[in-house]
Amino acid sequence: MRTSSRFLHTRHIAVRPRRRRRCRPTRTRGRGTSAAAVEGHRHCATHFSVPVMLSVATINVSQENSMESVRATMERQTARRTQTDVTQMIESLFANVNLAKDLSARCKGRSLQLKDDEIQNIAQDLDNVLQNIYDELGRIPASAFGSNSYMDVLIKSQSMRGYSEADIYMNVMGNRPRRSLRGNDTPKLVDFLQGMYHELHEYGGQMFNTLPEVAEYIEPLYDAFFCPLTNEIMTDPVTTESGVTCDRRAIEEYIERFSDSSEPIYCPVTKMPMQSKTVMSNASLKSVIEEWTMRNEAMRVRIARTALSLSTADTMVLEAMHELKLLAKLRGKNRELMHKIGVTKFLARLLDNHNAQIQCDALELLCLLAEDEEGKDIIGKTKAIARTVKLLSSNTTGERHAAISFLLELSKSQLLLENIGSTPGGILILTTMKINNTDDPIAAEKAGAVLKNLEKCPKNIKYMAESGYLEPLQSYLVEGSEEMQMEMVSFLSELVQEQELTIDINRSTSEILIKMARSCNPRVRKAAFDVLVQLSLHHPNSKMLVDAGAVPVMIEELFIRKVDDEPVNSMASAATVLANIVESGIDPDTTVVNKEGHVLTSKYSIYNFVHMLKCFMPDDLNLSIIRVLLALTALAKPLATVVSVIRENHRGHAIVELMSSPTEALSLAATRLLITLSPHIGHTIVERLCKTQGQPRKLVKSISHAGRITERQAALAMLLARLPYRNTSLNVALVQEGAVPTILSAIKEMQNGAARSSKHAVPYMEGLVGALVRLTATLYSPEVLKVAMDHNLASVLTELLSGPAGSDEVQRLAGVGLENLSYLSIKLSQPPPDELLSKKNAILKLLKDSKAHSNNKKSTHHQVNVCLVHRGVCSPATTFCLLEAGTVEGLLGCLDNDNVRVVEAALGALCTLLDERVDVEKSVAALSELDAARRVLGALRQHRQNVLWQKCFCVVEKLLEHGDDRCLREVTGDRMLPTALVSAFHRGDPSTKQAAESILRRLHKMPDYSATYVSMEF
Repeated sequence: MRTSSRFLHTRHIAVRPRRRRRCRPTRTRGRGTSAAAVEGHRHCATHFSVPVMLSVATINVSQENSMESVRATMERQTARRTQTDVTQMIESLFANVNLAKDLSARCKGRSLQLKDDEIQNIAQDLDNVLQNIYDELGRIPASAFGSNSYMDVLIKSQSMRGYSEADIYMNVMGNRPRRSLRGNDTPKLVDFLQGMYHELHEYGGQMFNTLPEVAEYIEPLYDAFFCPLTNEIMTDPVTTESGVTCDRRAIEEYIERFSDSSEPIYCPVTKMPMQSKTVMSNASLKSVIEEWTMRNEAMRVRIARTALSLSTADTMVLEAMHELKLLAKLRGKNRELMHKIGVTKFLARLLDNHNAQIQCDALELLCLLAEDEEGKDIIGKTKAIARTVKLLSSNTTGERHAAISFLLELSKSQLLLENIGSTPGGILILTTMKINNTDDPIAAEKAGAVLKNLEKCPKNIKYMAESGYLEPLQSYLVEGSEEMQMEMVSFLSELVQEQELTIDINRSTSEILIKMARSCNPRVRKAAFDVLVQLSLHHPNSKMLVDAGAVPVMIEELFIRKVDDEPVNSMASAATVLANIVESGIDPDTTVVNKEGHVLTSKYSIYNFVHMLKCFMPDDLNLSIIRVLLALTALAKPLATVVSVIRENHRGHAIVELMSSPTEALSLAATRLLITLSPHIGHTIVERLCKTQGQPRKLVKSISHAGRITERQAALAMLLARLPYRNTSLNVALVQEGAVPTILSAIKEMQNGAARSSKHAVPYMEGLVGALVRLTATLYSPEVLKVAMDHNLASVLTELLSGPAGSDEVQRLAGVGLENLSYLSIKLSQPPPDELLSKKNAILKLLKDSKAHSNNKKSTHHQVNVCLVHRGVCSPATTFCLLEAGTVEGLLGCLDNDNVRVVEAALGALCTLLDERVDVEKSVAALSELDAARRVLGALRQHRQNVLWQKCFCVVEKLLEHGDDRCLREVTGDRMLPTALVSAFHRGDPSTKQAAESILRRLHKMPDYSATYVSMEF
């Protein structure tokens, strides 16, 4: 079976006829060719070729003239057939043109007179004629375009269809239009492809099962192209001395087999002895084969492109891409053609196909097409990158690997780096794949390679940092040029400031940032400090900075550098970095600050910190210094040093003045520092507050709130609660500035639920109550006593014991305040008038009625105005009597609290009713009616602190001494009491031991050494 092809000019060879074959055969043939092999092949050129039937015999001639004879025969046949066919086509073309002109004239002459149907019929006839013209032009062979007259006719005819001359020329020479089946037996290319996957259409006895067969039908082969030894197309044809042409590798391998043999070598085709092993290169045939190969591959590319565009079946698309992948691997020319005819752009759309295999094959083919810069440029203008990024998350391993391979190839282009990096989710998915390398090691390795390529674009380094992949940024920051370092520092600053990302830095990055902070370039220094301020907020970074030597640099910036040394003052930034480091939880006792070996807690450091606090210094600098001091005062040793330095250098006034700063953060920090220092230098702080003009008024005004409670208000209220209670100057100043009405109003609002949802509500409420309770410590001041009576503080504090806004601290403070008020009751109570003495028995009976006595304060006020406990006229407002105020039951209720400080405060208030100055027997009777014994014994069992033991034992002893029989049975019947007494006697302090010993004697558990015995002799 023979095939033929169209040959281009090579040396002196003219245009040759083409033979075609149905498929690439696997056969054995000799020097001749059978008629049956020739009969089944009809010539089919490209879209403009004329179908011809050629039968070319392979002539056995000598080595010198064999190929020339074949070429001459082919040229004569081509010349005869081409001349006749072209003449007929030209004549037909002119006839159709004349007919078209006549129809056009008729339309123009009668367009106004004819009906619509007639006009449509004529127009249809005209269209048919023009279609015939177009089809006849399509049958003109490409070789005929060597004549300018043919080309002119073609251009003029197709111009009528709306094409420009430039487009027609390119269409003829490159993308040739499909041929029509009209008047011949050559099928359209589209029909070829459709028939392959539906009914395997047969045209002229030809059946096509694959795309290469279609290409061979259009671009046929010569038998002379095949090597007689391998039956494959030759790549390097050579001629032996017998005149047989074979592929060089095949004939050399054949001769090599006989190299060690003494027998003669016979020609594998003619079977004649070969006198020489030398072969001659057949350059002419090699050139012809190469030309055919190029045309064949180009045709195969175009056929596969058409198959892709049809997309009628997934199998068609898959085979077309398989064919294109084979061709793309062969040579760059094929890839260039694919770019030119739109294969690359079309493949980008296939990435959205529903078929996973199509997506995978499209990625593999795109990866091949992206090997050259032109392909990368075309792909960059499509949506292929975004679609590929989407496929990176595919559950299919094949798709995932194909996608990452494609991105790896694209990332080799500098022009596409930013495009890939800016694709939403791209770098995040790549970094995830790299980090999770155990899930898919192959994809992880390629993802790392893609990220490495993307690092060449600085913007991508920022995107990587945003995705949690910081190694590139830190690497370029450490090893890059100064310009690159500045860019990386800017990225870091933007990430941590604008996007508030938490970034962990390594030791190398810390060292380079510290080095930049010491630079002489103000711009570099500022950038470094800005980044250090943000990075040091993250505690692990702070510890890394300490290891890298940041603290001495910051201390030098604060203590040694002068403000005017440089145009950029970095003291505030250095102080902020230092504050962040100290607050991170480092050990200040071991953190060295200079070459002399001083540490953060040394007096050298604290002295400099304290002396830097000045009102005229920038607020952010003062704020950072106070933050450092606050962090240091959290530890006992530096706290003592700070207190000593402030006391010795009288620097407390600076902190008090900063408390009034309009900057809320600075005012809040200064207030917190004063709260911390108040137990140690509270009187010094109070003195400075009172001496500062308007300061008490500002405090009172600041703690009042309207709506939202701020942290600053809560801190100021807490400061008033923590300053020494027994400072008359401050308490009187507060009373004079109207603090009590303001505090009571705020407490009332909190009890009613206003602003209770604020996160600062609890400390604010505790501060208000503490500020109110502090007044009860200076009731000896007439002004304070008067305001306490005017506002009935006993009733206010009683309500706070169990009010809705009460916390443990509020209850404790209320107990402390009630204790202070109750101690003054015996002094404020007035002797009863004579006319009321006869009613003592009635009052005593009324005291025993617990419900009427404790739950109906108003009734008690009107019905009973003589207190048997205080032996005079009492009331909650004037004498602060706990019995009259109904406080006893609330205090007993506090004994059930788990907080030992609340229990202690409640017991302290109850003990005031058992003081030697009051009628203890009447107090015990009142307490017994309220079941005080059971609750006190319960608190004794639950808590084992010395102070609490002492107060509990005080109440128990009074109950044993003055209680009735029921009270005695309840106390002595408690099984846990002896155990608690023994434990207190063993481990308690002296006061507690004494109280325990006294009760043990009363219970006859110890001998009573104080008893008096009468001598028998006496």
